[in-house]
Amino acid sequence: MTDRTTAVEAADNQPLFELLDVEKTYQVTRREGLLKRRKQGLAALDGVRLRIRRGTSIALVGESGSGKSTLLRVLLGLTEPTQGRALYRGRLVTAMRAAGTGFAREMAMVYQDARGSLNPRMTVSALISEPLRHFGICGESDIAERVASLLSRVGLAAEVANRYPAALSGGQVRRVAIARALASKPSVLVADEAVSGLDVSTQAQLLKLLRRLQREMGLTLVFITHDLGVASYLCEEIAIMYLGRIVETGPTDAVLHAPAHPYSLALRRAAPEFFRPISDPLPGEIPSPLDLPAGCRFAGRCAYAQPDCRKEDPALMRHAPDRAAACFHPLPSAAVSEVQHVDV
Repeated sequence: MTDRTTAVEAADNQPLFELLDVEKTYQVTRREGLLKRRKQGLAALDGVRLRIRRGTSIALVGESGSGKSTLLRVLLGLTEPTQGRALYRGRLVTAMRAAGTGFAREMAMVYQDARGSLNPRMTVSALISEPLRHFGICGESDIAERVASLLSRVGLAAEVANRYPAALSGGQVRRVAIARALASKPSVLVADEAVSGLDVSTQAQLLKLLRRLQREMGLTLVFITHDLGVASYLCEEIAIMYLGRIVETGPTDAVLHAPAHPYSLALRRAAPEFFRPISDPLPGEIPSPLDLPAGCRFAGRCAYAQPDCRKEDPALMRHAPDRAAACFHPLPSAAVSEVQHVDV
């Protein structure tokens, strides 16, 4: 084996993104009585560890307030961690963004509010041309052809280039946002609830498009969603978040078919299925991130909690070659035997 081959294999095995005990704390003001106020730290991320392999697709799943958006901002270098390190190809993300190393070109973002992310005064052609010019992707004479190619790739006719966002349907706007994101020839595509708010058929079409693009272009796809069906269809891996921590990671099908963490099981049971009644909501209230209980932060809502769960907060620990869960007592297979396949 040559030194070059060894170096290539080492690069392939190195995670594209790596979060090492990342914490992000915001200072908030709490009112105590009528006049007294004091500042207190709110941990949006608390000891997050995550590895994302090059070319994979991963879903970040959790309820509102779980820390998904903050984690995304840390990954993209838009927010610097209070503690810990966020790495891209082994280098600090914030340092790469500040140094102008091409990091911004490699990252592409599709926002939940796709229409709001597009300038309504610009035509579709102008919107897609902007990153082409900014990053010097092609010469001026080739821009029109490149725009037409990108529109075709996302399933839009060439004549859409002359329209404005207001003249497009919700599904067309999402496709334009995807085409604009792909214009810089990125290696990473980040999508934040990119199919929410659309009818089921349009969602299905966009999910098929995203899955095809990810495979054809070799993209690393990071997808934020609260929909387990979407995660199951689109992403190979999943990371489930609860109150600023990742509580379970692993292959999506394995995690959803046989969850190891009680919170993952609760989310799975709450997912609606055809011909089955919607289950009761998860009992108990989500603790305030400003006043977390001692021990495991999920213990107060967990049907499987034991005395040690209320004394110490479990770390994310590997319990199988490709599975990890932040639980002292990972669920046995008997506890999850009722879990069925998740359909989109």
